[in-house]
Amino acid sequence: MGYRLSRAAALAAVLVAVPIAASAVVPIPSLPGPLGVPTYVGAPATAQPIASFPVPQNPYLAPNGRSNMHNDAYGTNAYDWSGPLGRTPVVTSALYGVEECATQAFDSAGRIVALCGVLSGPVLRLINPTTLGVIAGMGLPARKLDPTVSPLSDLCGGTYFYLDQFDRVVVATTNRHIEVVADAGNRFTLQHTYDLSSVVPSDDCLIALMPDWSGHIWFETGNGIVGELDPGAGTARTVQLAGETIDNSFSVDETGGVFVVSDHAMYRFDTDGSGAPVITWRQAYDRGSVKKPGQLAQGSGTTPTLLGSDLVAITDNADPQMHVVVYRRGTGQYVCSAPVFAPGASDTENSLTAVGNSVFVENNYGYQGPQSTLLGKTTTPGVVRVDVTDGQCSVAWTSQEIAPTSVPKASLANGLLYVYTKPAATLVDAWYLTAIDIRTGQTAYSKLVGTGPEYNNHYAAIYLGPDGSAYIATLTGMVRMHDAAG
Repeated sequence: MGYRLSRAAALAAVLVAVPIAASAVVPIPSLPGPLGVPTYVGAPATAQPIASFPVPQNPYLAPNGRSNMHNDAYGTNAYDWSGPLGRTPVVTSALYGVEECATQAFDSAGRIVALCGVLSGPVLRLINPTTLGVIAGMGLPARKLDPTVSPLSDLCGGTYFYLDQFDRVVVATTNRHIEVVADAGNRFTLQHTYDLSSVVPSDDCLIALMPDWSGHIWFETGNGIVGELDPGAGTARTVQLAGETIDNSFSVDETGGVFVVSDHAMYRFDTDGSGAPVITWRQAYDRGSVKKPGQLAQGSGTTPTLLGSDLVAITDNADPQMHVVVYRRGTGQYVCSAPVFAPGASDTENSLTAVGNSVFVENNYGYQGPQSTLLGKTTTPGVVRVDVTDGQCSVAWTSQEIAPTSVPKASLANGLLYVYTKPAATLVDAWYLTAIDIRTGQTAYSKLVGTGPEYNNHYAAIYLGPDGSAYIATLTGMVRMHDAAG
């Protein structure tokens, strides 16, 4: 998955909203301070590039690594370029208020394009990647207020976007539209709107969208509709999943496959001879008996991740232990699975990361909102590498790092996996960017980012910029970490 906001009441007790000023960058304050907390653990890493399968470039997306939360059409969460090696790392931040810019991309000028969540609804931000100052902003359709749902737990629209081949933002909105927004110059300009209200009922909402290799825009809704929009004709056709909901994004491949996971099953969709979406195959997985602490729905918490030439991986929600499960993309044939983390204490709400024939998964068990990590509390440890070799899934290593809710990211250029960690502590809420050796599972280093609930990333992904910096969205702003020059 990626990004989810919840527990507004817990935040209100510790945070005060402030307006964003484009001319001034105010750092996120650290509370209560780093007393007794190590600021750096480990040692700088030596870059050890690692080989992986080439991910084909979707011609309707910005270049791989720059286009969407999960980096590319395959959803690998891996970058070809390096992130910080931990050489005298420098941390800077910008305070935006109660606003989390959890979904990010990088335009052709290297600037951050972000979809940010505020109480009233989603906004687009164009952000300077060095200073973290806001260059431009654009409000999107407001959230529909529901007294039974916290505005910080509403997934409907404004959660996912992608950057297309022309640097345009393509975003699903709260009013069942798809908007195409240019970020040319230093401002956003709405270029086109596609109204999907005729195919998405008023009691449903858009969750995620992605283009296929023909340029058609696929979308999915919370109540289990999967659809395809022909941008040229402006027409959309849909398939309704019976009795199933969707809470995660999806991936596409060059053969025309669209890979969707619902709260019951894994799917491949294609188009038929007339261009209408059809289910090519469906494979039910073990969804377990309950929604576990750390999940937002009963079922898989992952966006399908494509690896190699014909594999797709998700996690299930089996009792008492979650599994990584792998299928053939072409046929849906079950390949293998491997249990991960301890029985009775395993779940995830974040996407897998793929490098070569391996996938990486973190444990989110125990995270139920910002209060889960207040006053020194944290969640259940675990980051695991699962290898898929000769039709078998096996655990290669398990790290005991504690990453409550980050989407891990890998650098193929340096061989490191980045996670956002919070060790257990006495009353001090210390958050770290942690780099793990992809080959061995050993932690290379952890660098303190900040202390206090305002540094909670709350399901936001880590991003590696083209300049080698790492970025983490928090509940109150943005953090950048980069190696010192030389």
